[in-house]
Amino acid sequence: MFPLTFDPPTPDTSLLDWVEQHRERWRTALLEHGAVLFRGFRFGGPEDFEKLSGALYADPLRYVYRSTPRTEVGRGVYTATEYPRQETIPQHSENAYSDSSPMNLCFHCVTPAEQGGETPLTDNRLTTARIPESIQRRFEERRIMYVRNYGPRVDLPWQVVFQTQERSEVEAYCRAHGIEFEWKDKDGARLRTRQVLPAVARHPLTGETFWFNQAHLFHVSSLAPTAQQALQMLFKKEDLPRNAYYGDGSDIDVADLEAIRKAYQDTLVTFPWRKGDVLLVDNMRVTHGRKPYEGTGRKVLVSMGDCYATGLKPGAA
Repeated sequence: MFPLTFDPPTPDTSLLDWVEQHRERWRTALLEHGAVLFRGFRFGGPEDFEKLSGALYADPLRYVYRSTPRTEVGRGVYTATEYPRQETIPQHSENAYSDSSPMNLCFHCVTPAEQGGETPLTDNRLTTARIPESIQRRFEERRIMYVRNYGPRVDLPWQVVFQTQERSEVEAYCRAHGIEFEWKDKDGARLRTRQVLPAVARHPLTGETFWFNQAHLFHVSSLAPTAQQALQMLFKKEDLPRNAYYGDGSDIDVADLEAIRKAYQDTLVTFPWRKGDVLLVDNMRVTHGRKPYEGTGRKVLVSMGDCYATGLKPGAA
């Protein structure tokens, strides 16, 4: 079963207590299944979620070098991506556009949507196997360049992405993480970054190699045709808010990206959220997304932890 569901032995069983008492059990299940769902436990909502995050992770993630809008509501606890409810968020592994990613994510459904709003999952073992070998080989050999342009009009400003107002701190972060940066004007309003990373990553516990990148999401072809057209009218190609290329800067074949998107779609698993659900996922093994929804009451929180350096090629020291 995916995700594997843990039910409480009694209705008044505290999830915080159960997680502490059965640590080996849920860790083994997470490694085997990639995702575990805690359902029906007594759980105090957002306040307990911050405590749970501290129990789950040795190292909670501070969300720097962001790619989506979120609000921090507690120490290491954030709202799920704040995109309009009519939009679909494509499948992805968190921070797979970065050289450092959380190994584990935890979601808490405070309030489910009136309709829709599911967080679909894919088992990356199955998804990776569905991507044609010729495409995998091309991406592994050529790697991926992520290009981002930060400005006042579209997407997130660099102050939000890097969680600072200081240009010197941005530059220090970029140098530490192998990110090329270029200030596009004297007052620092506009910034361009480039980073070249592998298309795959090796799981530190199982040794398996998984498809692990966000080329299909960063590439301009991920947008609806009307949005693509609007952006291409506003910006030159090199000035698009975000885009993905091969590591040498050459264009990625859109047909390859469509094949990758199809692999995700073909392996999609969806379950309905229930109030109080807590979902723990292995971020390298399992991808997540979001379905459109109706109503304004949906509230899902997320925490991330146990960072792992993914910027090296598999097998590198």
